[in-house]
Amino acid sequence: MILPNNHSVYIGRFAPSPTGPLHLGSLYTALASYLDARAHGGLWRLRIDDLDTPRNVKGADDAILRCLERFDLHWDGEVYYQSRQLDHYDEVLSQLRQQHWLYACHCSRKTLGTATVYPGVCREAGYPFDDSSAWRLKTQDIFIEFDDALQGLVRQNLARDQGDFIVRRRDQIIAYQFAVVVDDEQQGVNHVVRGADLLDSTPKQIYQQGLLAYPQPHYLHLPLIVDEHGNKLSKQTLAAPVDDAHPGATVYTLLVMLKQNPPSFLQNAPIPEQLAWAVAHWQPQNLGRIRAIESPRSGLPG
Repeated sequence: MILPNNHSVYIGRFAPSPTGPLHLGSLYTALASYLDARAHGGLWRLRIDDLDTPRNVKGADDAILRCLERFDLHWDGEVYYQSRQLDHYDEVLSQLRQQHWLYACHCSRKTLGTATVYPGVCREAGYPFDDSSAWRLKTQDIFIEFDDALQGLVRQNLARDQGDFIVRRRDQIIAYQFAVVVDDEQQGVNHVVRGADLLDSTPKQIYQQGLLAYPQPHYLHLPLIVDEHGNKLSKQTLAAPVDDAHPGATVYTLLVMLKQNPPSFLQNAPIPEQLAWAVAHWQPQNLGRIRAIESPRSGLPG
């Protein structure tokens, strides 16, 4: 069921990619977004971000669902799969094309070299919108700003800092930066809790929300969980899957990492009791202005 974006009802979400099992960093994000939703008396949606098909791992989506259930993180409504929304993405892209916000781009990574801001090579080239092209969204020389609930004021000029960006890749896969905007609108999401690695992506998403007349969600970007070398825990850095043999101990560790100061008597308590306490005492402000937290698996105290 897809709900309207009604700001009187808190609607949050967790949106993992099925590229492998959940690791500690992704479960940390899931728990934080769950607690924020429940503490506000809101809904917590689950979305499977499965558009990047070359990276998907068979069976990973089911493994993610089982892992969340193992930790008593129960979502509301049906699971939303991006791969089932292709017609709607095309419809919204068509709208942007008709409004002349998109253009076809033939640039490759090799062509662009080390450029960090797209130089607008194809903006006026007039290439056809065919399957040999990526599609880019035109940016404007204006500032996008938002007040993140943890990281404070973020201000960015997309045209100067990033340039026109891709919304549909050359391999016809819908780009994350575009899909997430459409998905959040479709699911009625009005509160986004996610990792600080996506902080710089948010202005792109807010910009598109403005073009499409979508409401802007509230944002809360969590500190990243990093290893002893400062690398974000991720599948790319070979982060180990969540150990669900002792789920209660894992939840307690995550509450410590989230700086919620759980009482020691909860350490051996059943998960429902831990979650009930955490919802009632949720204080995300304890994480304010922090960009990274070292994993206890790196030898630091949790």
